[in-house]
Amino acid sequence: MKLGVLINLYGALPLAEAIEKVQKLGIEAIEIGAGGYPGKNHCDPAELLADAGKLRKFRQTIERSGIHVAALAAHGNPVHPDAKIAAEYDSDFKNAILLAEQIGVDTVVGFSGCPGDCPDSALPNWVTCAWPPDYLQILDYQWNEVLIPYWQKTAAFSAEHGVNRIAFEMHPGFCVYNPATLLRLREAVGDVIGANFDPSHLIWQGIDPMAAIRALGNSIYHVHAKDTKIDPYNSAVNGVLDTGHYSDEIHRSWIFRTVGYGHDAQYWKDMVSALRLSGYDRVLSIEHEDSLMTIDEGLAKAAGFLQNIIIREPKPGTIGWA
Repeated sequence: MKLGVLINLYGALPLAEAIEKVQKLGIEAIEIGAGGYPGKNHCDPAELLADAGKLRKFRQTIERSGIHVAALAAHGNPVHPDAKIAAEYDSDFKNAILLAEQIGVDTVVGFSGCPGDCPDSALPNWVTCAWPPDYLQILDYQWNEVLIPYWQKTAAFSAEHGVNRIAFEMHPGFCVYNPATLLRLREAVGDVIGANFDPSHLIWQGIDPMAAIRALGNSIYHVHAKDTKIDPYNSAVNGVLDTGHYSDEIHRSWIFRTVGYGHDAQYWKDMVSALRLSGYDRVLSIEHEDSLMTIDEGLAKAAGFLQNIIIREPKPGTIGWA
């Protein structure tokens, strides 16, 4: 397993400088923003695909650094009910796939997206309960008429271009937000679909990451290292569904934290061990979204914390004492 980072946190720096900066922390792999919410500061796939010279320079930057590119990240909502918005995210995602093909990366990370509640909707509609029965009708429309058909076509496109791992971050607000919804879409579309396992989005839903890893098994294609701290006072009063702004930390029911500041070392050791038991042995990609720490401090603390937790060497082929 390698220690990595979603490097768009240093989007203000040229890619070569950003890579050099994270390598000093012992980071061996990067996930590069390639469209959608992560942006294109280090990598604009459409531009690189259209210009052989720029693509060559991009490749050389990576090769000279010796860093491993674990994935391209193009999180967005390609099934947004606004056709123009959906088309932009769809284009970003497909261009990320085409670039991944060119540079030998097999994983593109994103969101499943969330449609509206009917063909005439203007905004997405995330369903959180099964009653009144109107909500089940919305889910039927979203999954059977929009989500599954879209991802069947996109997964086929991805496979045609050698990218056999679409890794969905299970994120509330989108149709795939927990193991059950991830596995439902994987069953409908095929094993091109897998999970970007980000525990921070599961913890506040009351999901045990270790149990979720066991349920997902070999469908885990990528992992984000990010923590969440649930506020025991605010959540006791208001529960964990929280629409307060992320900057109002003291009043929220939960906030994102650097790994180690939401849960202790044993918790993360158990998570890494569960990943190994499931067969995952790729990259643990730090995603810094801790609003209480600067990027430099948050990343340095996360990298230092994980150095002695990540299991680096391959699993033994034999058990000598057995």
